[in-house]
Amino acid sequence: MWGELLSELLHNHRGKMLGILIGLTFSLLVIFLGFFQTVFVACCIYIGYIIGRRSDDNDGLRELIIRFFNDR
Repeated sequence: MWGELLSELLHNHRGKMLGILIGLTFSLLVIFLGFFQTVFVACCIYIGYIIGRRSDDNDGLRELIIRFFNDR
């Protein structure tokens, strides 16, 4: 019964479930770490995501770093 419910929720309401998990995680981090430390962690995660996305889009992380420093 629980497996069917979970499967249905993940299949038909993936975005809502992801939003709930992100909200729950953020609220727990605020409770345990404090607001500003949580914002710092969120910013670090976002920067890591951007670097990873650019690395996936290009030839790799090495090429990304070379291009970043050659542009300056």
